[in-house]
Amino acid sequence: MWSKKEVKAKPEQKLDLPPGIWLKCDSCGEILYRNELEKNLWICNKCNFHFRINCKKYIELLLDDGKLDEFNSHIEPLDPLEFPDYKKKIKDAQKKTGMKEGIITGIGAIGGVPLVFCAMEFGFIGGSMGSVIGEKVARAIRMAREKNIPLIIISTTGGARMQEGILSLMQMVKTSAELALLNQKKILYISILVNPSYAGVMASYASLGDIIIAEPGAMMGFTGPRVIEQTIGEKLPPGFQRSEFMMEHGLVDLLVSRKELRNTLIRILTTVVKNGRTPAK
Repeated sequence: MWSKKEVKAKPEQKLDLPPGIWLKCDSCGEILYRNELEKNLWICNKCNFHFRINCKKYIELLLDDGKLDEFNSHIEPLDPLEFPDYKKKIKDAQKKTGMKEGIITGIGAIGGVPLVFCAMEFGFIGGSMGSVIGEKVARAIRMAREKNIPLIIISTTGGARMQEGILSLMQMVKTSAELALLNQKKILYISILVNPSYAGVMASYASLGDIIIAEPGAMMGFTGPRVIEQTIGEKLPPGFQRSEFMMEHGLVDLLVSRKELRNTLIRILTTVVKNGRTPAK
């Protein structure tokens, strides 16, 4: 029989755990085991809250064999306005993400259907859209038009990048104009909104999809609920700007769990291919 002295753990032994092994759900507050959360595609098994994942995870999750033939990866942002500390922010973000900018673009396939695929990276200065992101999106849209293949863009962003001023805001017009040309050729564009999707991006290419898909619980809009409440002096409805609210009010077409996202895209894309055309606009 073991004595109390023999089984008593030392304080340092109790604390000797790998960092980040437990995570708290931002929605319901449930304490989650990191390994189980990862196996569940970073979705809370209690409330279905979708934790944020990076753009490379979406490539692995959605594209055939997790492969993307990336293009324009060499383009990186400058500091045209000589904004204080902007160069440092860029370098820090590049080191953190291993990317030149906050979006990855390329050609891949889903369910055997070739397409142009773009995914924004929130970890790169909050997914903010600067002149390079706008240019990469514009080039991706042109690529889809030239090759006559569908376009998918995953948006997660805080909006336009303030450090680039009007050069950033110009990207809203440029990307929207390119999408208008894509629309004329009746080429399918699927916009996928993940948490969060805001401001200049939401007011341009993110909300212009032929089909707009959102993950459950994703926040989206032009500006945040707190700013709106302060501006209008009124309390907003429960769940305002959540993807469920936006679907009820017509902005979102489909609310799809991350677990079903690839299968949903396959059904949409194969239907388009079987019909031998892109969906009518």
